[in-house]
Amino acid sequence: MIDRPLRIVVAPDSFKGSLSAYQAAVAMEKGIHQVMPDAIVAKLPLSDGGEGLVQTVVKASEGRFRSIEVTGPDFEPVIATYGFLDEHTAVMEMAEASGLTLSQWLDPSRTTTYGTGEMIRDALKHGATKIILGIGGSATTDGGIGMASALGARFLDKQGRGVDLTGSGLSNLYSINCDYLDPRLKDTEILVACDVTNPLYGENGAAHVYAAQKGADKEMVRKLDAGLKNYARVLKDSLGVDCAKESGAGAAGGLGAGLLAFAEAKLRPGIEVCLEMLDFDNKLADADLILTGEGSIDSQTLHGKVLIGVARRAKKKDIPVIGLCGRYSGELTELHEEGIDAVFSINHDLMELEAAVRQAEDNLTLTTSQIMKTANIGRRF
Repeated sequence: MIDRPLRIVVAPDSFKGSLSAYQAAVAMEKGIHQVMPDAIVAKLPLSDGGEGLVQTVVKASEGRFRSIEVTGPDFEPVIATYGFLDEHTAVMEMAEASGLTLSQWLDPSRTTTYGTGEMIRDALKHGATKIILGIGGSATTDGGIGMASALGARFLDKQGRGVDLTGSGLSNLYSINCDYLDPRLKDTEILVACDVTNPLYGENGAAHVYAAQKGADKEMVRKLDAGLKNYARVLKDSLGVDCAKESGAGAAGGLGAGLLAFAEAKLRPGIEVCLEMLDFDNKLADADLILTGEGSIDSQTLHGKVLIGVARRAKKKDIPVIGLCGRYSGELTELHEEGIDAVFSINHDLMELEAAVRQAEDNLTLTTSQIMKTANIGRRF
């Protein structure tokens, strides 16, 4: 029996569409203190490399934010915010410049990653020698040629004219000129937080797996895949780079391949990048319990999501983990084997999605408080 205040780590992802990771952590902390006011709570909101990465790690490191105007996915100006963890380490999300929520077109044959390249260029201008880039939530399937163009690469057709810096432009691509590629890239470490392992093209590639989510119909998917295959050929012919089958090359509509080819980036699971930046293992010292969570716990949770990243590290230290979510589906046995000891849905009534989103904060606090009441029963035993 533990006869001192419990030490609890609260480490959720965002509950997409309703709560940011930080808001979720605050709601869970509130539920804990309703039942155990003396509990020592450490809030560590997390991200798997998509939404919330910048906010999470910049706040944790007491860094600074920077907002700039860049070219959005529809070629309209947007404001993108990224951060510096220290004088030379920048952290950013491609979704801030080229994300699906920024696109009115919902047409991955016409959208561009040019703004992501502008964001990288701005970080280089302001002294970054290390860039951590989350690449979830893209509106694009341009293979990263927009990004690379903003950094000085030139993408040409057979007549030597520039191609459109979009998914459709890949089909016309014939050669690449890197004579004017920003030389600062060679002295910059770029670490990509990526939670998918898809190759650039093919049935498991960027177009076939993800383009439909961005608005593509079957014919567009076929054309985009053909363009990505052509892009792979040109990368090999022009640059001697053969990265199409690399794990994560198809991430963010092929931006993974573009970052490998033009920035010599390293692609790693986003949750691992986030946990390392937050020094997560050391933050678990003396923890009695970990509460984590995300919007949906399902078959995808096992593949590089926040809950599994937390559970695997906690399991090594024999710390119990409880997962909270808006909904869960499927068999939970594998989750339990990975280190998630119990799973709870925060929704207690049958309700429409809109109502669930609206009540998410209160429901998360209530469910957390009930978990802590159960923990108190355990302590009595």
